Amino acid sequence: MNKDKSISQRISIVDMLVMTIGAGIYSFGIVFFNMYNHLADGGVTGITLILKALFNINPAYSTILVNIPLFLIGYRFLGKRDMIYTLYGTFILAVFLWIWQKVPLTINIEHDLLLSAIGAGIFGGFGCGLVYRFGGTTGGVDIVARLFERFKGVQMGQTLLIIDVVVLLSSLVYLNIRQMAYTLIYVFIFSMLVNFTQQGAYTARGILIISKNSQGIAEALMEQLERGVTFLDAEGGFSNQPRKVIYCVVAPNELHDLKMIIESIDEQAFVSIINVNEAIGEGFTYKRPKRFKLFK
Repeated sequence: MNKDKSISQRISIVDMLVMTIGAGIYSFGIVFFNMYNHLADGGVTGITLILKALFNINPAYSTILVNIPLFLIGYRFLGKRDMIYTLYGTFILAVFLWIWQKVPLTINIEHDLLLSAIGAGIFGGFGCGLVYRFGGTTGGVDIVARLFERFKGVQMGQTLLIIDVVVLLSSLVYLNIRQMAYTLIYVFIFSMLVNFTQQGAYTARGILIISKNSQGIAEALMEQLERGVTFLDAEGGFSNQPRKVIYCVVAPNELHDLKMIIESIDEQAFVSIINVNEAIGEGFTYKRPKRFKLFK
């Protein structure tokens, strides 16, 4: 397949626009609900809130500073587009964190921690879900989680959960137990909204593809997504013609790229997406093959 047709490395303006909107929504929740009502968070965002509480360092600046060593780690191992999207997501999040703190807006919920947790979960989960759905990240521990998944075979969700627990426990240096309890409510709502927005409440997606160019689509999926495919023998009910149906299992955050790949080859292809409760095997519970390094 020609390099100019490689979807997995193509930079999309639409992706960037949606990531911008998502980062803006997420940062709005951080500033007006988490920060103003003393709720913690997980990951790098949680670390920046700790630095804000202890040393009064603006999260807009600490977001960049904390991510710098993570960028250096991910530089050699992330694909070109993944790295660009991660850098952009982190930068635009920091910009919005700075902007929202300058906006003279007050959300009067009388410091009700339950309403604060709900508001933070809705804005944060929806915003992050948009970013993830279009192939982006807001930097942070996502980089570490991706590397553990790629080289150690540990699922991203497990790594993220461990890191979040450590950061949340560390947040007790400036929060009391009551505030931490409401933070956990926020984290739960956040995770549910991210899954809902991504349509990624399951560990994987099973894909059935019916196309006149099954071979071309299969080769593109194996080359660009590094996912195995299986051909199923089928027969058209109307045409009575034999067809090769492609079956492929991908992670939720790969759905966007998969759809773009299929559309670029056959716009009339029929695609059925199935929720998979559990996926066992290479790429899910076993280590995936190393991806070609674009950065030396």
